[in-house]
Amino acid sequence: MGLFHNLKARLGPAKGKVSDLAQQHGGKIEHGIDKAAKAVDDRTKGKYSDKIHTGTDKAKGAMDRLAHKDDRDTGGGTTTPPSGPPPTS
Repeated sequence: MGLFHNLKARLGPAKGKVSDLAQQHGGKIEHGIDKAAKAVDDRTKGKYSDKIHTGTDKAKGAMDRLAHKDDRDTGGGTTTPPSGPPPTS
């Protein structure tokens, strides 16, 4: 078995644990992300607010994907693509 397969086999259980933690503590994680974003925005005096907001949204989206991995995996690839381009911030 190759290095990638060994690594993937060892990280499989960890992904499940992270997913469970994200499901249990999603509110606390989002609160922490918001708190960190506010602290960084305050320290930079709003100079990078748009980039901080974008990063915060991406972090929350990644956390949501981790927390709801079972919902995504049961679809069997039957999801429909979005009807238009993604909204711009």
